[in-house]
Amino acid sequence: MADIAARPRRSVLYMPGSNARALEKARGLPADALILDMEDAVAPDAKDEARAQVCAAVKEGGYGKREIAIRVNGLDTPWGADDIKAAVAAGPDAILVPKINSAADVERAEEALNDAGAKGNIQLWCMIETPLATLNIQSIAQKAREPGSRMSVWVMGTNDIAKELRAAHTPDRTPMMTSLGLALVAARAYGLVILDGVYNDIKNEEGFAAICEQGRDMGFDGKTLIHPSQVGPCNTIFSPDPETVAFARKTIEAFEQPENKGKGVLKVDGRMVEILHAEIAKRTVAIADAIRELEGAS
Repeated sequence: MADIAARPRRSVLYMPGSNARALEKARGLPADALILDMEDAVAPDAKDEARAQVCAAVKEGGYGKREIAIRVNGLDTPWGADDIKAAVAAGPDAILVPKINSAADVERAEEALNDAGAKGNIQLWCMIETPLATLNIQSIAQKAREPGSRMSVWVMGTNDIAKELRAAHTPDRTPMMTSLGLALVAARAYGLVILDGVYNDIKNEEGFAAICEQGRDMGFDGKTLIHPSQVGPCNTIFSPDPETVAFARKTIEAFEQPENKGKGVLKVDGRMVEILHAEIAKRTVAIADAIRELEGAS
């Protein structure tokens, strides 16, 4: 789980599975991860075609070090079971299951992956997108602590949350802050990565930047995106800036000095830092190093 959590997921771009050109274009986009979508982005009469195209694209590869997730249709839909089988056979990094409402839904998803013969490295990502999921959020998160659990990442489905709450998409997202906040708390309590939801107004660059900054400041690991133009700004906002990284390295070095062994508080560049700041610094440096490696390989 530690290695999975340290992997950059600043920008996670949905690509419609029914669009072969988009699946090809995705190979050259600077997103940290891609969600090849067979659910909401695909009309019912195109589901079979999308499944075939997505799984063929994943088998073909060529996506570099980008993390690849396949979003299947819900397990209660006519396509869900076949989606799981085909997705497992394709061998992505993760399978994203929508409409996770309870711990029992996590169990069903885990069982479906195992029954389909999923290798141990295939993660389970879960969409958190309903009022029921919010009410059950701790019991859902607890499943990550069970031996053999594949669940590693939660994806907030903010469009569905707004729909189910009958809430407006306000600039500050106040109507959905309860759902976002409770999911974030549960994810942190049980060691899960959590991704913020999408921003729909593609041409509103200022609004998009503000929402990215809000999500980053709340503590989200990254953001799901619906258009390639959103990748660059999202990567910038969710990356630790050079000054922060430099100070983090100094903080780690200071606490590692022999003369500082056992100390709980130090002064670094005129600032008082506690041992907890050293832990934060280690994650900052790990993410910065992982971003540099990922971008160098793209």
